Amino acid sequence: MASQQRPNLKGGNGGANTPPQHRNSGNGGANTPPQPSPWLYPGREHKPDNNASFVSFVEFLRWMRAPDSEYKDPTKIQILQMAEEKSKSYKDWLKQLNERTRKLAGEGNCFQAKCSWRIRVGGHRGPESILLPAFDALGMPFIPSSSLRGVARTQAIKEIMRKQKIDWKQAEKQIAPWFGSLEANNPKDRAGKVVFFDAYPISSAAPMLAVDMANNIWKWQGNSLEYKPNPNAFLSLTEPTFLIGLRLASGCTDTAILDQVKQWLQAGLQSGIGSQVNSGYGGLLIAGAGVPSDEFLRLNFSLKGQLIHGRQKFNNSSQPFQRERNGSLRFDGRGNLRTDTVPDAEVRAVAFKSMLRYWFRVLAFGVLSVQEVQEWEATLFGGINPKKHGWIKVNLTDGKITQKEPRGTFEGKNAPCGEQKGTLLLSYSSEAPAANQKNLAELLKNLTWLMFHLGGIGQGARRPCYSRQTRSNAPWWRGSTLTPDRDNEFWKLPATVKEFQVIFKQRLEGFYAKLASISGKKINLKPPLSFGRVTGDQWSEAVDSNCKIVVCSGKEDFGKPYALAVLHSEDFKRYGKYDGNLCGKVAGGVKPSPVWIANLGDYQIVTVFGSTQEPRKKYLETLRTNTTSNDFAQIWPLT
Repeated sequence: MASQQRPNLKGGNGGANTPPQHRNSGNGGANTPPQPSPWLYPGREHKPDNNASFVSFVEFLRWMRAPDSEYKDPTKIQILQMAEEKSKSYKDWLKQLNERTRKLAGEGNCFQAKCSWRIRVGGHRGPESILLPAFDALGMPFIPSSSLRGVARTQAIKEIMRKQKIDWKQAEKQIAPWFGSLEANNPKDRAGKVVFFDAYPISSAAPMLAVDMANNIWKWQGNSLEYKPNPNAFLSLTEPTFLIGLRLASGCTDTAILDQVKQWLQAGLQSGIGSQVNSGYGGLLIAGAGVPSDEFLRLNFSLKGQLIHGRQKFNNSSQPFQRERNGSLRFDGRGNLRTDTVPDAEVRAVAFKSMLRYWFRVLAFGVLSVQEVQEWEATLFGGINPKKHGWIKVNLTDGKITQKEPRGTFEGKNAPCGEQKGTLLLSYSSEAPAANQKNLAELLKNLTWLMFHLGGIGQGARRPCYSRQTRSNAPWWRGSTLTPDRDNEFWKLPATVKEFQVIFKQRLEGFYAKLASISGKKINLKPPLSFGRVTGDQWSEAVDSNCKIVVCSGKEDFGKPYALAVLHSEDFKRYGKYDGNLCGKVAGGVKPSPVWIANLGDYQIVTVFGSTQEPRKKYLETLRTNTTSNDFAQIWPLT
């Protein structure tokens, strides 16, 4: 184990004496630039024991102290990224720990479980409330044996409940012969008969740790929604393969007991372990264990344009801020240092779950009360207030980047747009009531269809992918186009606007019919409800009586499909710039655009929130008047 040596916080490099607030006094110069980090001064680099073969994240935690800097957030990300990079050095220790598990459990009692994406098990809050996975005393990430036992035990209870149609407490009494219980009548069943061992990742040259970002963009404030991005970085493990070992306890020789517990453990691990299980985290694949039976939708997709991003990643974790050519640090117009980051594209189940949740909420506003929308959103997707686990799980498999996004430099100007592919999987969670599963599957199938045809996903989701390569500055591509695999009849598109109008209405009505069945609420689509106040600069993101959804087709212009070309035309600009009350804005407070456009090739789907007021009202009228009657149809409100 590395030493616990702390850096000299008072000496070296002048960093502490030239804090960022002094940056305007000569900018520090190319030779002595001001240092924004309260921890990571080069002259104060942490120096582990030379005899140690690795530097663990625990070492970093011991070294860290409470930050007091306006740049503490970039520094926090910097430390996490450095920990991620240094976790490559874990391989020798993991090799020893894997060997230990094999010897303790016996080779025949071990199996491997592969995580298809990310996982975070156990853990705790570290400095600055950073969420950490579980680390052992050496700082190695692992799955504690207690967590494995809990997974197997819970799976056993659920299976017995389902087979015998009994409640949790009754089933819990029946698992004593395997897991033990102090209340068991038979003294032999008062102790567990199987020993679980801590599970470590298989030794690998790849980093064990991976930085991830949770960003709660929308949140409820009483009966209204507030848009406020709130990124929180944390550490997880990405695509690890664990070695899992278990054996019979001393005095027990019944191998049938071990086989049964192993079967429960494998089934439970396939359903997921750790946090964020319903958002794609923690699902483990085990050779020969089969596919979980709770899956009800599997769909291949592709995404073009601005991609799904997990985080902003530093180009160089040792130098997190941009520099001028002369070596001095760069500042923005407000006198703040510019971070030197690039978006880290990743195919993320979290993005799909968030988008399904968004469209569910938006569509439900037109037919349910605010309280009912809150209740059912939490019931289906999970929530803290009210606290609910959620009925569905969203997972992805085979996610990959098939074309990198072009660089933001001039050299990237002629590069093709970024592309991602993957397979979306929807399944029931353990909380989904069996009596509602059929209606739940139909509800989510229709909701997924609507999500794929109302907009994109990830960055630029409200606009279809379009080129900006005729311009002199990046980004060279904007927007995102999300496309499902259309081999299945359910996903095929008709050739004309009028035919699409019919199909879209069928999907809408199907969604609302199943929502009525599940919620037990009477749903009236004619007329829809009204949610929130609508003015020129105020609207609610709700498919309600103030919203219109249309399908249209027309002449492309300056490389953009018809609906987007009209939106970006000079007629709708204010003082030569896009109108924030039509296109959204960033400066002076972020305001998401009230207009969603999805390009389906032959036509576009346009959703306009707050369409009863200008400038949205005029935009819809222009879409209608600039095309033929056969190429324009209203979808919502239903006619």
